[in-house]
Amino acid sequence: MALKITPKKQAAEDPRHIQAVQNYESGLRALQEHKFEKAKGYLQKVLSGPNKSFVDRAQVHILTCDKHLDTPALQFKTTEEHYDYAVSLINTGDYVAAREQFDKLLKQNPKADFVLYGLAALHCLTGHVEESLKTLNEAIQVKPSLRFQARNDGDFQNLAEDPRFTELLYPDPGAEESDPHAEESSAY
Repeated sequence: MALKITPKKQAAEDPRHIQAVQNYESGLRALQEHKFEKAKGYLQKVLSGPNKSFVDRAQVHILTCDKHLDTPALQFKTTEEHYDYAVSLINTGDYVAAREQFDKLLKQNPKADFVLYGLAALHCLTGHVEESLKTLNEAIQVKPSLRFQARNDGDFQNLAEDPRFTELLYPDPGAEESDPHAEESSAY
């Protein structure tokens, strides 16, 4: 008489395992989006799953969520205070956090010259030359005197040899007064 051996259900076919994987993935996505409360909820569901390695990883991520949830949100009394904080992040080399702060500042004040200037400096320091030139130009359009500040600002040293930077900081005084139709006639 031959024994029938029934194969064990593989972990991938176990509905509890599948659910744990889905919850884990959803938790990681929420964590990456900085939605810590939501991420923690998904990850806590993983703790009751059958896979020990997922449980261990979920516990680590839950600790990360708890850390962020326990940290009080930064409160700034003025835009200038918020800007100073963003600049301090640049000075410590935390460019990612600085960028997040500048993005928040721009949402509140899209035409604040000093915010645009700070963002241009950050772009330059992180090697984003095109964005730096564009943002610095926007800042100078709002407040032309920033052109003089940028001339001596060490944050823009990566652009020192770029002719576009030079043109931005030292514009041709006659260029603005020239005939706007001159370009049209030279095109023929």
